[in-house]
Amino acid sequence: MKTNSAPVALRRPVALGTALAAVLLLSGCGATIEADAKAPPKVTVKRCGEPVAYTVPQRAVVYEGGSADKLFSLGLVDHVHGYVMPPANPPVTESPWAADYAKVKMLSDDLLNKEIVVKAKSDFVVAGWNSGFKAERGITPQILDKLGVQSFLHGESCFNYPGFPEKSTPFEALYEDLARLGKIFRVEDRAKAVVGRLKERVAKVEAQAPEGDPVPVFLYDSGTEQPFTAGNQVPPNDIIKSAGGRNVFDGLDQRWTQVNWEAVAEAEPEVVVILDYGDLPAQKKIDFLKNSPRTKELPAVKKNNFFVLDYNEGISGPRNMDGLEKFAKYLRELGPKG
Repeated sequence: MKTNSAPVALRRPVALGTALAAVLLLSGCGATIEADAKAPPKVTVKRCGEPVAYTVPQRAVVYEGGSADKLFSLGLVDHVHGYVMPPANPPVTESPWAADYAKVKMLSDDLLNKEIVVKAKSDFVVAGWNSGFKAERGITPQILDKLGVQSFLHGESCFNYPGFPEKSTPFEALYEDLARLGKIFRVEDRAKAVVGRLKERVAKVEAQAPEGDPVPVFLYDSGTEQPFTAGNQVPPNDIIKSAGGRNVFDGLDQRWTQVNWEAVAEAEPEVVVILDYGDLPAQKKIDFLKNSPRTKELPAVKKNNFFVLDYNEGISGPRNMDGLEKFAKYLRELGPKG
């Protein structure tokens, strides 16, 4: 990524297996949930740090897999009008919620913009700040407010949201997103149950984490002259930590950010996590690291300790726990010294 925003999604097949079964339990197999008929017409919920009054959305537009996953996991497919999925994203047929995707419209395979939202007659848009919502592209929550369109921002992206920043750990932001969406759609009990299951999965992984000092881990997103990686404001930081590792750049209060190869070499990572997306396959990234004079002597590279993290397991959404469970298994099998 060339910015401090969420990564621009690219692609590779997702292994579902037991993770799929677990996610289907979360989603209630796409079952819709009836809102409380006695619920007030509006509820106030925070959009990042800003209190906003919401009516129950009926024609939601979601941007990328993380946004769709959150609503589908809450059984809200009947409230989703359509999705915007840039071509670099994984095919929706690979999603644990493929059946829900099939029930709604694909509105665009480009970036989110105001015209898509207006044409869809949407009353609610879910996206991240500086990824789906971006001032330079003319689509922000404030612009949509003026059009009478409600919006919701992923808490993970609120770190640098202008005017109303909000900071929390990525997993806590995910839990809070689901709780807030549950309140907006009047399905708070369902949201509480979904969050509870996600927390149980995290706790189980943490209880099995390898003993001893956490393994130093470098996440490689992209970049040759300078690498792009994960700071402590994006889900891979929590994935690495809960699995028993340590993100070598966990001291950076950033999201997806640029560092330099000297800092990577100094950190001496024992494992490299490759964020796998799109037209730059994971194997090409691995080949680069193995051949570049700047990286071929890294402990992780010399030991061939590479773990591939799927894009939708690395952006904010319920599939973070799929990525966590897979990475935790990898670390356990790797052994205490990598």
